[in-house]
Amino acid sequence: MIVDFDAPGWGSGTLPRMTMDVLTPKIADITAVGISLSGDLTGEELGLTDTDVSISGTMAVGLDLRAIERTIYVTGVVEGTAVRQCVRCLKDFDDPLAFSLRVVYEREVKATSAVAKRDDPRKRKSAGPPEGEAEEQNDDLYYFTGDHLELGPMLREQLILASPMHPLCSEDCRGLCARCGKDLNEGPCRCGEEPTGSPFQVLRTVKDKLRDRGER
Repeated sequence: MIVDFDAPGWGSGTLPRMTMDVLTPKIADITAVGISLSGDLTGEELGLTDTDVSISGTMAVGLDLRAIERTIYVTGVVEGTAVRQCVRCLKDFDDPLAFSLRVVYEREVKATSAVAKRDDPRKRKSAGPPEGEAEEQNDDLYYFTGDHLELGPMLREQLILASPMHPLCSEDCRGLCARCGKDLNEGPCRCGEEPTGSPFQVLRTVKDKLRDRGER
């Protein structure tokens, strides 16, 4: 791991900024003073697949990590561009993406007795937040093992959670014609010029035809 000593603020009481090992910092390097990690990460480095989130270029990630007792607090921001498919016109579009995250990590401990099982560490509350920061009750909780913190799976999950359920290329997207499939953003189709009946009229027409065939 390399520390960027030329980064602004180094030696002035601010957190040192790491320029390597953004996704796998050493647990021993994370103290109450804290460290900062930053880097531009690709979708492949973040473990993303096309079914998760499609990334255009790289995602800029900046994280602050602090260890308070046995809990590691991670805050930061993620910025970049996602490629999404509009749910109305089905065209791909670039969607600027920027969100903040706040999660906590605790070391995973396997229960070895009935008492330990009743006092499952996954159910206990984490230590208080770093001094000077507002307490958040909804911090996402993750677990770690070994000597390094694996941040990739967490960032992947946060990117997926930040994705809209129904992405739109624009709020006024007109979508596709339900009859001919023409993209109505490119202009009206000719289907509107043809008379159409209600769904109940269509059903009645089908029933009449079936009845006529049965009477023959």
